[in-house]
Amino acid sequence: MNKKTQTIYPKYQEVLEQMGENIKLARKRRNLTTLQVAERADIGRSTLYLIELGSPRVAMGAYFNVLRALGLQEDFLKLAADDAYGRKLQDLELL
Repeated sequence: MNKKTQTIYPKYQEVLEQMGENIKLARKRRNLTTLQVAERADIGRSTLYLIELGSPRVAMGAYFNVLRALGLQEDFLKLAADDAYGRKLQDLELL
């Protein structure tokens, strides 16, 4: 069975990298080690390392568990919450 890899274009990879950096800064602000966060998120330290790099190879659930371990689980609800483009498309259909 062939495993598909995700293709992320460079300009979008920067978004993932910024998200990883934000997670890393949140961990450091809380004075938590990578081992502490990894244990609380029930993931390996190597997975946390990949998350802090913004790796697209890590499952979304692992990202969520890290945010939960940092007390930032509500930030997950902000993903795609403000869909201005989608609302404009919907409004056009209503006209």
